[in-house]
Amino acid sequence: MAKKVLIMDTILRDAHQSQAATRMRTEQMIPVLEQLDDVGYYSLEGWGGATFDTCMRFLSEDPWERLRTLRRYLKKTPIQMLLRGQNLLGYRNYADDLVDKLVDKCFENGIGVIRVFDALNDPRNIAASMRAIKKYGAPVHGVCEAAISYTTGPVYTLDYFVNLAKTYESMGADNICIKDMANLLLPFEAYELVTALKKALRPETKLHLHTHNTTGTGDMVNLMAIQAGVDIVDTALSPLANGTSQPATESLVATLQGTPYDTGIDLAKLIPIAAHFKKVAAELEKEGSLNPKVRQVDVNTLIYQVPGGMLSNLMNQLKKAGKEDKLPEVLAEVPNVRRDCGYPPLVTPSSQIVGTQAVMNVVMGERYKMVTKETRDLFAGKYGRVPMPIDEEVAAKVLKGEPRIDHRPADDLAPEYEKLKAELIEKGFYTQEEDVLSYASFPEVAENFFKWRKARTEGVDGDLAKTGVYPV
Repeated sequence: MAKKVLIMDTILRDAHQSQAATRMRTEQMIPVLEQLDDVGYYSLEGWGGATFDTCMRFLSEDPWERLRTLRRYLKKTPIQMLLRGQNLLGYRNYADDLVDKLVDKCFENGIGVIRVFDALNDPRNIAASMRAIKKYGAPVHGVCEAAISYTTGPVYTLDYFVNLAKTYESMGADNICIKDMANLLLPFEAYELVTALKKALRPETKLHLHTHNTTGTGDMVNLMAIQAGVDIVDTALSPLANGTSQPATESLVATLQGTPYDTGIDLAKLIPIAAHFKKVAAELEKEGSLNPKVRQVDVNTLIYQVPGGMLSNLMNQLKKAGKEDKLPEVLAEVPNVRRDCGYPPLVTPSSQIVGTQAVMNVVMGERYKMVTKETRDLFAGKYGRVPMPIDEEVAAKVLKGEPRIDHRPADDLAPEYEKLKAELIEKGFYTQEEDVLSYASFPEVAENFFKWRKARTEGVDGDLAKTGVYPV
């Protein structure tokens, strides 16, 4: 049956992460936060993903202070964040005590919805996060949204996605998200997938769709999913929408207006907010953070099954090696590497691992002549269980006798929080519990940020205080 569609707007996080390397500053958000709060969104995504790293590394901002600022202005609309499961906001597995502490602090500082995913779709890698979300989110009605990393390949059937969604639901998920990070989900497939998931899940479990518009199909994907019964879709206000970002909010609101799916959002309320972000987009473009090319349709994603960001990374690696002419060979090698290591979805960090190894295989002129530590760890099971069996012949070449594990990788990690806190206190940088979590996620970046912060607050280094954390 047709029903009102809920919207999560990504303008405060994924929109500018996808188009402008997450370079929007908090001060550029503040002028319209109260207006955004009055729109009537299901939630506003404003934290997580690359925000944590970028705030400290490039913007000289405390990511926790950004979250607290958002919460001061967004009084009615939940703030949503993206969490990488056992990888938290970084790129390695963290001990369970850090997972527990970070989730606690996320809710304490203002998060209302946590979307948690694992790059390999290994439920074991999001179990600790989900337990913590249910533990700390309950008092403030925090929502646990478990995301399926959508991709294509032999194992990725309707049954695979339905069984994974039911597993996440049984683990306590309030929402199930279809996370189509590369815009590989096509419209009619979206209709089929949403129909199957709505039939399999409990009526109270909301189904949330996240896609991009890299291949130009995002609007159609959203519309077909809505007709199949999806509850929530992600969009971005038009100044930072489309291309590698999400489909435009205004377009969907106008399309559904007056239909049984009407979002209830007043288009007139969006116009002045969009006008503000149009100015912000112009500022980001002037600074060099936003390249207009990211707004264009890129059919390479459909042809090579390679996300837009991964394609850019491959091109940069080849340029540095003076082998730009090898791009077609690398693109042909990517699916081979992916097959060798068990068909992982191509999302952080697996996309970087597979892409870098494909470049090495081509540039070196011999497959797996040189192997990255990350590739070796992926074959060894240190990132988790891959969806399909790995190629044993390749594994022998990659691992060279190194043992493999089949248990949850984080089971090998001793508690970390207290040790890291003691380190930070000894270095003279501890001011709050959140600092330990920043330091755990990005030790070098956080330490440089803390030095800059100390220079600003205590006047210990006048020259450093006048610059950013990483002066240009």
